[in-house]
Amino acid sequence: MELRTFIYLDILQPQLTGFLQTVAQGFLPLERQAALFLEIAPGIAINNLTDIALKATRVIPGMQIVERAYGLLELHSFDQGEVRQAGQAILARMGLTEQDRLQPRVLSEQVITGIDGHHAQLINRMRHGDMIAQGQTLYTLEVHPAAYASIAANEAEKASPVHLLEVITFGAVGRLWLGGYEAEIEEARLAIQRTLQSIDGRPNRG
Repeated sequence: MELRTFIYLDILQPQLTGFLQTVAQGFLPLERQAALFLEIAPGIAINNLTDIALKATRVIPGMQIVERAYGLLELHSFDQGEVRQAGQAILARMGLTEQDRLQPRVLSEQVITGIDGHHAQLINRMRHGDMIAQGQTLYTLEVHPAAYASIAANEAEKASPVHLLEVITFGAVGRLWLGGYEAEIEEARLAIQRTLQSIDGRPNRG
């Protein structure tokens, strides 16, 4: 098995929690729980790792997604120690360490100020989170591997009162859409950059 993403979220923020409650098909997380996002290849092997984590700890699975190439698992608990123990049990089963994950690689990052009303409508019709208004600033991120979009969203919300519009944490790439005022978006953008740059692992050259 290849370890693609392995990341702890220490405290799930309100908007990201609400977003996961909207889109997840497992046992839904609550605000201020800790979470683990794990992405591997081949995808179907995620079932084995879910089994290991649930038998070793009291964590709760929010998402188990097997898509074309990769498998994603999200686990959560109010006890950060339980979440970390689940992560260590998974790594032991794989015979790997946290540093065997891929480093995040930003494929695209854009800030669009003063968006047009029709543009806002397009975004609002596809989002599962909050809405963006005409004239506000739009931030978009595309990151590889996909599950790193989760920590980008969480840390952005910690840093700034932005609106979480949409986040995709599985598939070929992860994507994040944020809305808000220009200064708020800039604070969130800097927090995302600091967070992704701080994650070590295997070189990710694409």
